[in-house]
Amino acid sequence: MSAGGNNFSAEDASHLAHIIDHINIGIWEYNINTKQVKWSAGFYIILGYKPGEIECSYSFFLDHLLYHHDKSSFLNALHARSEDAWNKADIRLLTKNSGYQWFESTTKKLDGSQDPKFTGSLINIHQCKLLELTAAKNNIQFKETGAIAKISGWEIDLSSDRLRVTKEAYNIYEVNDQAQFSIDEVINFFEPYYRPVFKESIENAIKSCRPFDLELLFRTAKNNVIWVKAKGLPIIDDFGKCIKIRGVFQDIDSIKKDGLGLQSSINVLNDQNKRLQNFAYIVSHNLRSHTGNLQFMVNLHEESGSAADRAEVFSHIKSISSSLNSTIEHLNEIVKIHTDINKERKAVDFEVIFKNVVSALQNNIANTGAEVGYDFTQCPVINYIPAYLESILQNLLTNALKYRHADRKPVINCRTTKNHRHVYMIFEDNGIGIDMERFGDKVFGMYKTFHQNPDSKGLGLFITRNQVESLGGSIKVESKVDVGTKFTIRLI
Repeated sequence: MSAGGNNFSAEDASHLAHIIDHINIGIWEYNINTKQVKWSAGFYIILGYKPGEIECSYSFFLDHLLYHHDKSSFLNALHARSEDAWNKADIRLLTKNSGYQWFESTTKKLDGSQDPKFTGSLINIHQCKLLELTAAKNNIQFKETGAIAKISGWEIDLSSDRLRVTKEAYNIYEVNDQAQFSIDEVINFFEPYYRPVFKESIENAIKSCRPFDLELLFRTAKNNVIWVKAKGLPIIDDFGKCIKIRGVFQDIDSIKKDGLGLQSSINVLNDQNKRLQNFAYIVSHNLRSHTGNLQFMVNLHEESGSAADRAEVFSHIKSISSSLNSTIEHLNEIVKIHTDINKERKAVDFEVIFKNVVSALQNNIANTGAEVGYDFTQCPVINYIPAYLESILQNLLTNALKYRHADRKPVINCRTTKNHRHVYMIFEDNGIGIDMERFGDKVFGMYKTFHQNPDSKGLGLFITRNQVESLGGSIKVESKVDVGTKFTIRLI
């Protein structure tokens, strides 16, 4: 080296060239005027050839060594106009024994006064490039999988209180991919009932390192309400303290609704099966009882010797016949419920229907001094079969008057409320109530009575339940003896 420390002697330069030739680097030079090409020994070595084994020329390099798809990348880098800069391109070259492999090509134009030249180097980057391509492919597959499964990843960094989400989250939220969210903003996407559930799960993950797996209702930026799955896993440091929470967020709306629909269908089938069994029991038990009694009386009538005996037996026959007719009418009414469900639903005004029922029972209301109130402001109108709603209200109001408490004035209230997509009607009275421990599972049974009232037939609530459930609703009862009864009916 010279005293300046930045020039090599001829011997040093030769030694340096020898080192370069054996460290997987090839060097080349191209004279623009003379078209002469020079390749270093390392150039041959990295391609697996020996000097002289292949033609050392610009055309041979372009036509036989360089992969044809990479010519534009190489030439663009070669002729790029950039001052004092080395231009790079990743290209594929044909090696002797390993086919095409990836190389990093670095080029620069040296503008001399007489002999302008291109010079450059080649470094084998095949393994690194394969890893890079594999990682890119896996990333694409991961993104495609996330898009197909509608899954996004998310992470909360507790040190910065920062939330990071993957791209698929924006599709689920239905916002553009430039939006930024805080943790509180994400929580507000959930429906009000589910916000404290998600917030509490985050807090438990931070404080107690508890993972969570939730199914929640979520409202997107475009006001679409969907079911989502939110899973979170705490990441802890060496001291057991939660420093991050990582998880996935998945749109499961179609899966959830299919599951809910299937469960609803199963419930409907179970209910229909129970009603069918009950109906079959009534037919076999009640009709057989009537027909057996009737046959016995007919035989007795034929065997009776006196006119008086026959007249008495005939009166019993008439009574049994009347009872049989009533039973058949009741059964027809039940069958009619299931044939009427295909009737068109109409917009029904609760107040109008309720006032019609009150008017029809006005004499009973006046005789008992009952106080009847209503409040339909939360849901004044519903799409329903009008005759069904009128029948339901009439049965409930009739029962409330019939089973009033002897020591106080009857107070009856009916109101509607709305929760998500469901409409509820709540009907309450302060009557004698029902002993739910004894009769709770029989309240809606046919011909089931729980009081000594001579007018009780045990048919009204059975019909009411069938009407409600035939249209996809449900009915439940809460009652205390000597306090009163409350019916909660989900109409839709």
